[in-house]
Amino acid sequence: MQLTLTPIEARILGALIEKEITTPEYYPLSLNALTNACNQKSNRDPAMHLEESEIRKTLNHLEYQSLVRSVSSSDSRVTKFEHRLQDAFNFYRPEIAILCELLLRGPQTPGELRTRASRMHAFEDLESKHSALNRLEKREPPMITVLARQPGTKEPRYAHLLGDTPPASPALREDASSARGYDPAATSFPSNDRDEKIESLVAEIAELRQKVAELQSQFTAFRNQFE
Repeated sequence: MQLTLTPIEARILGALIEKEITTPEYYPLSLNALTNACNQKSNRDPAMHLEESEIRKTLNHLEYQSLVRSVSSSDSRVTKFEHRLQDAFNFYRPEIAILCELLLRGPQTPGELRTRASRMHAFEDLESKHSALNRLEKREPPMITVLARQPGTKEPRYAHLLGDTPPASPALREDASSARGYDPAATSFPSNDRDEKIESLVAEIAELRQKVAELQSQFTAFRNQFE
């Protein structure tokens, strides 16, 4: 099953996956909750400012593709929505966590993915993360691809193949693999542990700074209510 998602479709599916794992008590999501999840500032790149009408229109198209379904319950008159990617692809938890981050934030390095996806799945070590990346890359059709390293960086980036992200050429893939020091078909990746740990720490620091900035903004807004 080959998907070609629009940016809004990718954001909706990523938000549904995220909330299913991180806040299952509030899942499935109402249209209002889903709109807020798509537009939230943390863990999103790029930031979006979508209207409910845009979300509703896109949900209709995703339902037509059997990627989302609406659900109703006897104790609520509000229609809610849930994704059906698990039904279509039968992901393991490490795979769905990585794919969710790629849908929400675009291309990322393995170090960034390990740090950011840890809120949905705790990877035991670097090898377990690479194993999940390798499985996604070897699916038919592939779900992710490795991009060339950006100038001045030590790690290549991974991108999902569920939308219009162009796959890397074989030459770029070979260059990226050489830079990592491992064969993508292999299941152990011993040569770049230190670089990946540094990348992971950098990503974690960036996440903490973003959370502190958001808390400062919320506190300022709260304080202004009493001035």
